[in-house]
Amino acid sequence: MSDYIVAVTGGIASGKSEVTRRFEALGVAVADADVAARDAVARGSAGLAEVVAAFGSGVLAADGTLDRAAMRQRVFGDEAARRQLEAIIHPRVRAQLRAMCAAAPGPYAIAAIPLLAEGGGRESYPWADRILVVDVPAEVQQSRLMQRDGADAALAQRMIAAQATREQRLGLADDIIVNDGPLQTLQAHVEALDRLYRRLATA
Repeated sequence: MSDYIVAVTGGIASGKSEVTRRFEALGVAVADADVAARDAVARGSAGLAEVVAAFGSGVLAADGTLDRAAMRQRVFGDEAARRQLEAIIHPRVRAQLRAMCAAAPGPYAIAAIPLLAEGGGRESYPWADRILVVDVPAEVQQSRLMQRDGADAALAQRMIAAQATREQRLGLADDIIVNDGPLQTLQAHVEALDRLYRRLATA
């Protein structure tokens, strides 16, 4: 049972997944908010029933699962609808992440929360003992997005602008990994933080 929880966040294309993979390789359990969000509205779930009650059966695919493309269209540009959807999904995601971390073996667990700053920060996740921000300069994010997703410069900039600012994320940080260098450097950062978290968790 892990009583100590580290939340990991970062902007798009900052390398969060690579960081959490390296913690996993050191034997640390990682609970992923993206997985929890899918589970929250899985076919037959109470969360999906609530989404259908709020938005109508038009958001369902033929097989009874959530039609994500239809849902995105429904809330895109509609702030009230987006907030309504978030009010259904986010509490379920937070509860599942906390339960998964609490049940994890080892002295500490990681909750991977890409939209932590956008989702209320520390107020929404009071059970996170520490926040690790994976940080890169915006120009590195942009070039990675263009390489990884085939986005052009304008689209990459819009994707970055749609998230919290770098300053907002860094304002939440207890620890920061600047992930703009070689992978060997990243490994050294992760190993140093793993040692720190194990010490803090057993203090």
